[in-house]
Amino acid sequence: MSANIMRGAAAVVGVAEQHYKRGEAPHSEKRMTLEVILRACADAGISPREIDGFVSYAGGANDGAIIGGALLIDELRWSNMMWGGGGGSVAAAITNAATAIATGQADCVVVYRAMSQADTGRLGYAKYHYGSHFLAHGIGSPAQICAMRTQRMLEHGGVPRTAMRSLVLASYQHAQKNPTAQGYGRPLDEEAYENSRLIAEPFHLFDCSRESDGAVALVLVSAERAKTLRPDPAYLLAGAQGAPGGYSELIDNDLGEQYMSAGFGPANNGKPGVAERLWSAAGLGPDDVDVVQVYENFSGPAVAALIDHGLCPPGEAAGTFMTIENLTAPNGKLPVNTSGGNLADSFINGLNLAVEAVRQIRGTSTNPVDGAKTSLFIGGPMAPLVSSVLFGHEETL
Repeated sequence: MSANIMRGAAAVVGVAEQHYKRGEAPHSEKRMTLEVILRACADAGISPREIDGFVSYAGGANDGAIIGGALLIDELRWSNMMWGGGGGSVAAAITNAATAIATGQADCVVVYRAMSQADTGRLGYAKYHYGSHFLAHGIGSPAQICAMRTQRMLEHGGVPRTAMRSLVLASYQHAQKNPTAQGYGRPLDEEAYENSRLIAEPFHLFDCSRESDGAVALVLVSAERAKTLRPDPAYLLAGAQGAPGGYSELIDNDLGEQYMSAGFGPANNGKPGVAERLWSAAGLGPDDVDVVQVYENFSGPAVAALIDHGLCPPGEAAGTFMTIENLTAPNGKLPVNTSGGNLADSFINGLNLAVEAVRQIRGTSTNPVDGAKTSLFIGGPMAPLVSSVLFGHEETL
């Protein structure tokens, strides 16, 4: 199947999210999943019984058969989950749903994720994806692994730490206009950022994503049907997933410049990587992107992801480009994480960022980018598998 068959074949027509502070969810992951799917269907103007496909990623006990049965759907035709650690495959889940629609395997697919401290706890000491040579030396958390890669980016790659700080401060600035953000009413300045405690050098407290309870859902249908449901569908222009061979897996055996990247770069044999394949499939490039939602498990990987996608220059120039002015809506050169992102809004394994990406196409964000026609969503960087999705307005088709 060619990339052109996928371009614009499916669109997001319904979105919903709910989030709470970690450990404070009033309901189970299953109930929260059902609630957001019902709300996303209402947003799309469809009956939940019409859903015939379910896609999630990176874990979760409530599969399509369970959720479909609870919703009393008419038929189940597509039910699967994307592999990958953390939120690396979150954007790939959306591409997965669009693939089902484009190939006729399903007509109405929901992408969803729910997290609750009471149900499944948290990652804690990560025994998967990290080899025994790490664990034997006390290195077993995402913060520690990503910190080493980020330190390499700063020292060897020459990226100033101010690039990370600007990303964090821009996220908190956006959160001040988002009443549902956990950082709302809690502005962050440079002094407070610098004085916050170290978590894993070079990450300070505010460089690290929040942990939230909650659930998120996005409903996708064909482009033809999307036009009959609402005036502002977010069309999937392209999606790509993968990583260079061996990237971030078991023994961290990637070589050379890959170690400080976010995993979206070229394959080991020099063939196009995730970012290049995304642009090729979309028929667009970094200069065509109006707004970005980049998964920030930590600020350093997010900066690396922007560099990998050609959105930010490498080396010292990253510090010049990554300023609060450039990263904030509505007038920045590249508005990033306009809801507050994982850092200042909420963290439901990153899928909440996809909802904000759709809102930018609709023009309903609390920090809208005027006339945004393209909206990029970048999945969890520095994960074993990474992914990206580019949404577009109807005018981009």
